[in-house]
Order: sequence, then structure tokens, then C-alpha cells
Amino acid sequence: MMMKSMALASGLALALGVLFSGAATLAVEKKFRLLRHLVAFKYKEGTGDAKIAEIEKAFGGLKKTILEIKAFEKGVNNSPEGLNKGFKHCYLITFDSEKGRDIYLKHPEHLKFVDLVGPIIEDVFVIDYWAKE
Repeated sequence: MMMKSMALASGLALALGVLFSGAATLAVEKKFRLLRHLVAFKYKEGTGDAKIAEIEKAFGGLKKTILEIKAFEKGVNNSPEGLNKGFKHCYLITFDSEKGRDIYLKHPEHLKFVDLVGPIIEDVFVIDYWAKE
């Protein structure tokens, strides 16, 4: 009887270990589940620094009004490779779901931003991807 109890206890411990191990793995995967929305602008020739600063302030300000935005970064190309094809300004917006990204895309504040930036953009490209370690 005691052997049966020990075997049952061992089996239960193993099952719980597998269960909690799986939960830990899911928690780690969830932690790194970030949807990145990469936007690169090629501004029209002659667009001044003050106008670009205004655009970047407006773009970054969307984080305050669109709650689905989890993070916003911006930067200017400084790669020595010369492969940027004229795209110098890069913006990285982070979401935790495709639903959040889709809300952002249709959000009235985002659409106002698109209207603001549209006239001074020569070209734009966007890439969305799930970040992975």
C-alpha cells in the first residue's frame, strides 16, 4: 500500500512539475510577445528640421492618446553602409497584440497624424513583425 502511495505521489509531483513548467514557458513567451510596427519616412527635399521636429513630436504624442501603444522610439539613420535608400527617419511603435495595432491604425488621432505628415513625405515603408529573442 505504501509503494502505491509513493508511486501515486511521484506521478502527481511529475505531472505538477510538467504543468508548472509549461505555465512558466507560456509566461516567458507572453513576456516577449511584442508586435513591432516599424515606420520609415523619406521626407521631401527641403523639409526643414523644425517641421521634422513638429512631426516627430506629434508622432510620439500619439502614445498619450492611443492607449494601445505600449512604446514609441524614434531615430535618424547613422549607418555607414549607405543602404537606407534615402530613408533617414525611423519610428518603432510597439503593441502587445494585432488588435491593438489595428485600433491604432483606425484611431482618429492616428488618422489626423497621417493627414499632417502626408504632404511632406516623399516615401514611406512599414514593416510589422513579432519580436523574438
